[in-house]
Amino acid sequence: MAEASADRGRTTRQRLLGAAAALIAEAGWGAVSTRMVAERAGVAPGVVHYHFASLPDLLIAASTGVARMMLEELTARLAEQPDPETGVEWLLGELSRYTGTDPASLLLVEMYLAAARLPELRDRLHEIVADSRTQIASWLRDRGHADDADAVAAVLVAAVDGLMLHRGLDPDLDFTALAGPLRALVRTDRTDRTDRHEEGSGT
Repeated sequence: MAEASADRGRTTRQRLLGAAAALIAEAGWGAVSTRMVAERAGVAPGVVHYHFASLPDLLIAASTGVARMMLEELTARLAEQPDPETGVEWLLGELSRYTGTDPASLLLVEMYLAAARLPELRDRLHEIVADSRTQIASWLRDRGHADDADAVAAVLVAAVDGLMLHRGLDPDLDFTALAGPLRALVRTDRTDRTDRHEEGSGT
């Protein structure tokens, strides 16, 4: 009996998180109310406060949950790529799926705006971003970046967020056209030296 009740509680909590995330993207962070979330999740308003101390707590949990899942998936799949340049090509292809007006993109915009006013949200977002930077830096070190892996990882993670934000301003922005500059960013010193040697030898 207790286990069944706990399962119902977890299911209800997930429904609330999903409803809140969808509403942030649809209506905007500041427009979401407890009643709206309850109606979307199919529960009484009091149930929201049973699971979450406040509406901001729910919105923070919902938005950062989506952000962590997105970045963790991107980071894990990026780490499967054989080399940094191939990884950049793959990453830009994945980002091209976001239109700037899709729910994930809109949620990201709302979350970053709200983070400027909510220290708890800002701290949790920083933690998510820092985790991604660490994992990507490790992948870069394994593929030849010795001294600049942390810096390159920081730029790549910032590029993910920035390109998604800019897609909302310019729906025609072609991510694949940006491959050259990003490949240059992730190219290792060894590759640079090889390229210069080949150019100098005329091969």
